[in-house]
Amino acid sequence: MALVRLRSPSALRRFLNSQSSAGLVLMGTAALALVVANSPLAHTYEAVLHGHLGPLSVAHWINDALMAVFFLLVGLEIKREMRDGQLSSWSRRILPGIAALGGMAVPALLFYAVNTGPTARGWAIPAATDIAFALGVISLLGRRVPASLRIFLAALAIIDDLGAVIIIALFYTTQISLPDLVGAAVVVAALMAMNRLQVRRLSPYLLLGLVLWVLVFRSGIHATLAGVVLALTIPMDMTPSRSDRDATSPLHRLEHALHVPVGFLVVPLFAFANAGVPVLQLPASALAAPVTLGVALGLLLGKPVGVFGFSVLAVRLGLADAPAHASRMQMLGVALLCGIGFTMSLFIALLAFPGDAMLQSEAKIGILAGSLAAGLLGYGVLRVAHREVQPPRA
Repeated sequence: MALVRLRSPSALRRFLNSQSSAGLVLMGTAALALVVANSPLAHTYEAVLHGHLGPLSVAHWINDALMAVFFLLVGLEIKREMRDGQLSSWSRRILPGIAALGGMAVPALLFYAVNTGPTARGWAIPAATDIAFALGVISLLGRRVPASLRIFLAALAIIDDLGAVIIIALFYTTQISLPDLVGAAVVVAALMAMNRLQVRRLSPYLLLGLVLWVLVFRSGIHATLAGVVLALTIPMDMTPSRSDRDATSPLHRLEHALHVPVGFLVVPLFAFANAGVPVLQLPASALAAPVTLGVALGLLLGKPVGVFGFSVLAVRLGLADAPAHASRMQMLGVALLCGIGFTMSLFIALLAFPGDAMLQSEAKIGILAGSLAAGLLGYGVLRVAHREVQPPRA
């Protein structure tokens, strides 16, 4: 038991460091996509994304297949943190859980305040936090941000991801193919049986996971959710004859193997394929459209109000303890960084407005503007907050 406790902090630090680096790469990729989409290369950019490789376009391969790998990693992280990490007990879940709830509810309400009718379908777009982007900004601040706030942000973002997965499953599923859904259920049952039988090799899980992805893709439920379901069936606990869980657990091995390709290939590719909004070709009205304003306000105002307000309320009511060695201003800075909703927000925008390029573009403008403003404000507040809590010089 002592061995596990000693290993957990270093594992979390490795997680935070890799996410921070990936966030910086993600920023550069998103900026590149914007430049290309508004340059003479725009036509080539669109032609490549809409070109077909087999049954699907390049964009669909990225958004439906590669992003299933991203969701697989998300599912592995959720399971690990819930079983043996920063969310492994109720006392650890309470504050980030309450903050995440506020950070999802308030942006959705703000979006609803300026959107009615069909566009209200995009209410969930500003409800997610991009952990890679947020931690990328925090990495620029070095030791100015207490470790407790980094952990709080990581835990909150993981709960946010879980909430986004549930939202996608419940609200962005259209027609259902019952035979394919039954087939997917049979595959899940087989995966659970392998887990119960303590099958430790990853290859059988991944092969069945591929079959599951095909069946879920055909069923009408978004195919990326197959990644989350697969993650929940990957064994984490040790067999009795072993003692070093982190070194031998299939879940830890797969999570470790996926961090680099997901952080530095899958998510940047997704950003490059979806952040390229042809701003110069859009009418001026798109910049002030209800969807644009709803998303931008949800991220820039709704997220920090929800996260910070619910956190302060939870601490004042005695429901949770405040993060150690963190000032109220630093909490506000981190709450602002939660308004960076890039990857998951872009993904939900595609699901909310399928086939409507204008509404998707408006949502993307709102995501980019809101995330950029939230990131800059959060960075500035955290720099000022750091100076405020420094001890006076002798």
